[in-house]
This record gives sequence, C-alpha cells and structure tokens, in this order.
Amino acid sequence: MPTQGTMSACHRRVTARTAAPPAAIQAQLRAAAVRAWPLPRAGADRGGRLALRSPPQLRWVEAVRRGGGGGEEKIRRCCSLCDVGGEREVGDLVGKVVGGDRTAEVLVAAGVTVLLGVGNRVLYKLALVPLRHYPFFLAQLATFGYVVVYFSILYIRYHAGIVTDEMLSLPKAPYLAVGLLEALGAASGMAAAAILSGAAIPILSQSFLVWQLILSYIFLGRRYRFNQLLGCLLVAVGVIVTVASGSSSGSLMEAGMFWSLLMIVSFLFQAADTVLKEIIFLNAAKQLKGRSVDLFVVNSFGSAFQALFICLLLPFLSKLWGIPFYQLPNYLKDGAACFLNYGTVSSGCDGAPLLPLLFVIVNMGFNISLLHLLKISSAVVSCLASTVSVPISVFLFTLPLPYLGVASSLPPGFVSGAVVLLLGMLLYASTPLFGPSVALQPSSVD
Repeated sequence: MPTQGTMSACHRRVTARTAAPPAAIQAQLRAAAVRAWPLPRAGADRGGRLALRSPPQLRWVEAVRRGGGGGEEKIRRCCSLCDVGGEREVGDLVGKVVGGDRTAEVLVAAGVTVLLGVGNRVLYKLALVPLRHYPFFLAQLATFGYVVVYFSILYIRYHAGIVTDEMLSLPKAPYLAVGLLEALGAASGMAAAAILSGAAIPILSQSFLVWQLILSYIFLGRRYRFNQLLGCLLVAVGVIVTVASGSSSGSLMEAGMFWSLLMIVSFLFQAADTVLKEIIFLNAAKQLKGRSVDLFVVNSFGSAFQALFICLLLPFLSKLWGIPFYQLPNYLKDGAACFLNYGTVSSGCDGAPLLPLLFVIVNMGFNISLLHLLKISSAVVSCLASTVSVPISVFLFTLPLPYLGVASSLPPGFVSGAVVLLLGMLLYASTPLFGPSVALQPSSVD
C-alpha cells in the first residue's frame, strides 16, 4: 500500500455539478472510483499503476463544497471504495455535503440571526430608557467595548489553536477599508438620522438590499435569477408597507432631499462593508490553501480600525449629537455615571446597567451571527435575514414591554406587509442557496 505522501501526490479531482442529473453524477463518481493513477515506486517500473477496483479497503473521501458565499470547505469522510458499495457511499456523501448539511446550516444560522436581530432592535429601545440623555455614550460604549471583547476572544482562540499565525499574517489593508467604511456609514447615518423622522429610516434602509445586489454583481460577479430579484423586491416592499402603514409623519421629503440621499449613501457604505468582508473570506481561502479565516480575526481588526476612525471623527460626531467638543469629556463622564446608576446624575437612570449591558451583549451576538451567516452563504442572504427582523420587532413593540410604558398599536398594513415579505422570502429561497459544484478526491487513510 502506498504511503500517504505518495497517494496525496497522485490526487486528481473529479468535479460533479449539483445541477447535473444524479445519473451523470454517479457516472462521474464511477469513473473516479475505477481510475488508475501512476504511482512511482522505488525499484519498480515507473509505469506501475494502482486501480481502486482492488480489494475493498478504507479510504478517505475529501469533498470540497463551494457555497453561495464562494468559499471552499473541505469535508472528510471515511468509506470503503469497493466495486459498487464505494461508489454508492461516495454518491451519498455528495448528496449530504451539497444538499442537506449545508442548507440546514445556513437555515439555522439565518434563524439565529433573525432572533438576535429582533432582540437587538428591542433591547436598543429598552437601553435608551435609562440612557435617553446619553445615546452617544451608548454608541461609543458599544464601539470601543467590542474592540476589547473581540481581541480577548481572538487571544483565547489563538492559544487554543483555532486561530493560526497564517490567519494573523494576512494583509491588514482590507481590514483598514472595513473600518473606514463602517465609520463613514455610522457618521453619515447619524447625521441623516438626526434630521429624518423615525418612520423614514426603516423605509430608506431598504436601499441596503439594493446596494447589496448591485455591489455583489459588480465585485463578486454574482448573477441573480429573476425570482431572486423579484423576491428581494417583495421583501423590501413588505418592510416598507409594514412600517409606513403606521406612520403619520407624512412624506419622506419633509426633511429635504439631501438628508434622505445622505441616509441612502450611509447604507451604501454599509453594503460595501459587507461585500468587502465576503471578498476577504474568499481571498483568505485562497491564501490559506482552502482553510477559511476565523471570523474573529475579521471582527477584531475591523472593529479596531473602525474605533480608530471614530476617534478621528469624534469632533464631527459629537456636534451631530448637539454636544460641543470641549464638553465631550464631561458628557462621557456623566454618561458613565448614569450607565453605572451611580452618583448625582443617576436620577432617572432606572434599568441601568442591566438594560444597556443586555443590549451590548445581544448586539455583539447579532454582529457575530451576521458575519457567520455571511461567511457560509452570501452578503445578500445575511441582509435578508437582518431585514426580516424589522416587522417582527414592530409586532413586539405592540406588547406591554417593561420600561416602555403604553404599547404601540399594530399598524393597519402590518399583516399585508408581512405576507408580501414572506412571499418574497419564499420566492428567493425557491432557487437553491448554493449553485455550484462539489469536487471529490480520494486519499489514503491518515
């Protein structure tokens, strides 16, 4: 039996398209199972060959699955490659890897993202009850707190062997761009939100999905079918109907065209940020020879550069919140006292620090789950999962939640908007989440 090194040197991939009929896939697998490779052996004829139709023995089958996110992930299974049974086992492996395993993983990740997205929206509203005079403090607490937490987790994962030196040595320029885009998105979004009505923001936020589709088309070369585009459109329309039907704020243009366009531009920055992260995962898979970069590497360095640019933008951001820059130290000190519910300014800070801490924790979990979903699927899928949380949050605010006082009434168009949104999700999902291919390569047992 050849050594592992010799066998691995003779690997040849046979690619099976998931769109091909099962018979065609089995034919390719059968060809792979009976293929003979030249195996150089010391003291023997260099033309010696080894056929996999030899007596049954255990082999590792390595499946490389490519998802909608574009990255490759290797899965190894041990099976016996004999005349008939081995081919059947390999065929079963293909079905499991390409079909149920990956789709189930994405659906579970999307469900978790939706739940955390709902919790993020609800808890943000609750966190602003004690910190209603210090929303800028809450934003900075989250921004700079993430840097500490993410790098702490990264340190633990590095010493556990999950994060490697190769992952940490990847170029930092993409992370710098991520931090800049996130800071610009936050700054422009804050500027527009200070002028626009509350109901206008969720409606304009649907431009985020449009930007995702356009940028994925341009920079990732992704092509979408008609039902996918129609599904995304219906999702956006469903959210707009759900939110706008309960608003009496009037036209979006009341605050002026400039501020509406600025809010749309802020979502352009955010969409570019998510597409860039998807590109980072794709490039890292090539540089790490098939291994995927740990998401805490991306989160940690991206958050660090975002905090750096936020510091540079602090004079501008503080002015947006109506805080003179020279008063910013006192404002942050009072915000910290209210957050800790301590001192003379703690009056009216009931619910702190529990509610703000819950928001920060859930918001962090939401960001991690969103990045994980992006990593295993695509930027558009992660955007859709985040969008679904909007109408669910609208419904939850009609319930008697603590600290919020009288619950709001359900918008009259809520049901119709939710139905349109659900129809859009079903239309988008009617196309398989992963189009692509799976490559098989047999190797000897480790």
